[in-house]
Amino acid sequence: MTATTSTPGPTREPRAHDDVRWLTADEQRAWRAWRDGAARLLDILGHELEQDSGLSLGEYEVLVRLSEAPGRTLRMSELAGELAHSRSRLTHTVRRMENAGLVERAPCLEDARGVNCTMTEAGWRRLVDAAPAHVESVRAHLVDVLTPAQLQALGDAMGVVGAALQAGCAQAVAAAEER
Repeated sequence: MTATTSTPGPTREPRAHDDVRWLTADEQRAWRAWRDGAARLLDILGHELEQDSGLSLGEYEVLVRLSEAPGRTLRMSELAGELAHSRSRLTHTVRRMENAGLVERAPCLEDARGVNCTMTEAGWRRLVDAAPAHVESVRAHLVDVLTPAQLQALGDAMGVVGAALQAGCAQAVAAAEER
């Protein structure tokens, strides 16, 4: 059974079974279809990317975000927010990438507490080499499977979900800081 709540993480109070708005049959089908489809999609995309380029999906996304940033550099905190990763998870990923020569970290000149992550030339070449096969994989397993209207609806829906979760996380952090 799946319960729906909109309150994020640790601030959520346990609910009595009588207070739960259980999913309807249609909601349950939609939830499971999304969950199963997303898991299978990410599994195949990750497998193919790793096989073709040796990069994980997380590493690839770090390189993409850095490639789009001025000077191919972002603060680690900004990068974590863009990728919806915890800082700890991102730190482990970036450490692996740094050891492979794909990125470099350095103290932020504007704020001594901050750390910048910069894509190296080797990281740029790795991204350029990996991108064509990965884009074809995304196209084959998602974009070309859906109609343009379905793809637009999926993007719109997940944009709403992402924004709601981001807003909820910001509220939870603010509440925790007030304590």
